[in-house]
Amino acid sequence: RERPEPKGLIVRIFFLGIAATFLAVPLELLASMFQGLFAGFPLLMALFKAFVVAALVEEYLKLIVVRLFAYRNRNFDEVMDGVVYTIVASLGFACMENILYVMGGTVWTALTRAVTAIPLHATASGLMGYYLGRAKFVPSPQMEKALIRRGLRIAIFVHGAYNFLLFAAPLLGTVLLAGLVPLIIGAFLALRTRIRSALDEDGRRRQLEHLV
Repeated sequence: RERPEPKGLIVRIFFLGIAATFLAVPLELLASMFQGLFAGFPLLMALFKAFVVAALVEEYLKLIVVRLFAYRNRNFDEVMDGVVYTIVASLGFACMENILYVMGGTVWTALTRAVTAIPLHATASGLMGYYLGRAKFVPSPQMEKALIRRGLRIAIFVHGAYNFLLFAAPLLGTVLLAGLVPLIIGAFLALRTRIRSALDEDGRRRQLEHLV
């Protein structure tokens, strides 16, 4: 609220998040070609689909959107900006993904994805964005890359865990679906904690700037 981001840049990142959906489709189809390696091992195949085919491809594309079109922008001047822009990119991605799912699904599909998939995309990518925001202000390229990789790994883990619960439910029982809610709530609480940390870090940086 104190230092809002430019609306034009926010809108651009949102639509680039939508565009990333269309890149995800062929990349996920390409990754799916390796599922045959796990023929006869349905749980391993579910893990591969959850963490590699879906989570890795989708979170990496969102990261690329923010890295290419916001990260070097002069308006990306706070740790919190990493959270803002990755969430915006994720919501653009989730928006188009949900449209594609609902076109071939039912009202139940729409409702389920509205209360699970959208929060999941936002929280997983928001966690990644916190580390991306921190990476912008570290003193060395090595530390920058390490923080970005850490954020990507966390996003893949949260996103992949969500997918795995969905993909493994037909194999192990629909009771697994009960894990979706605590997963999303846990990710949200973790994101809220990091948002507070980001705001604190930004506040300290502004104070130092005023002193200098």
